[in-house]
Amino acid sequence: MSKFFIFSSFMVIFALSSAEAALHKGQKEYLKQCSKCHPGGQTFISKKYIREWEQIMKNNGEELAKMHLTSGDEKAKPSHEYFKNKESKDNAIHLMQFLMEYAKDSGKVPACN
Repeated sequence: MSKFFIFSSFMVIFALSSAEAALHKGQKEYLKQCSKCHPGGQTFISKKYIREWEQIMKNNGEELAKMHLTSGDEKAKPSHEYFKNKESKDNAIHLMQFLMEYAKDSGKVPACN
């Protein structure tokens, strides 16, 4: 019984620490790639609900990339190189977790500094 308890405790600690790491990576990605064109992170992120961010970020952020690449807005042009790069797909899961964590209906406020 005690071995099971120790193993279970270890797994919970591991899961919580990896979730926190993903949030940190997502925040770092947002600050590095998104905050230039979308300043006021807290306000920008909390404009959408969890479900909206989930839809935008599905398939490793393909919808997000499409939104930026097909936008006629000049502010989106600097992001084209990033979205054509593998880096955006590699970090999409972390960014998605960060955006969903601080969405309008999450009840949490991001610290984007």
